[in-house]
Amino acid sequence: MEENQPKTGKFAMNYGLLTGLIGVVFGVMLFVMEMHYEQGAAIQITQTLILAAGIIFAIIQFKKAGGGFLSISNALKVGAGVALIAAIVGLLYFFILSNVIEPGYMDKVYEIGKIKAMADNPSLTEEQINQGIEMNKSFAWISYPILIIINVLIGLIFGLITGLILKKEEAAY
Repeated sequence: MEENQPKTGKFAMNYGLLTGLIGVVFGVMLFVMEMHYEQGAAIQITQTLILAAGIIFAIIQFKKAGGGFLSISNALKVGAGVALIAAIVGLLYFFILSNVIEPGYMDKVYEIGKIKAMADNPSLTEEQINQGIEMNKSFAWISYPILIIINVLIGLIFGLITGLILKKEEAAY
């Protein structure tokens, strides 16, 4: 029976690409509506729900392909894999957005951050805020691996929850 078990990598790749593309469509929609600089709670929740839906759908389809059987370890593998692939697709889109489509994107983000910092901390001088922005610019590259790690952790969480709900093991005998 074991040879009939579907491959977690195939499901992770297919549904990760699909989830990532849906995330890119959401990002393009934000860009077209000129909302791509906003990082409000509604946008963050929507992005998380897109990822969660992709993971849950992938695990459900994996279970169907496996004859109705699902182990928690397979659910975790599919969830983490979908999240990893979706994160890579999302980061590729962000790279293209910030370097090709709108080359001044990061400068605008830092300018918005500067205005927000001045409003939130009136005791800081403009020089202190500029020093903080320069420090952020020098460490901006670290955000890419951190985003991938956070995405995979979210994938593991949703994979675990979905796996616990849908778990059905084959009989050992």
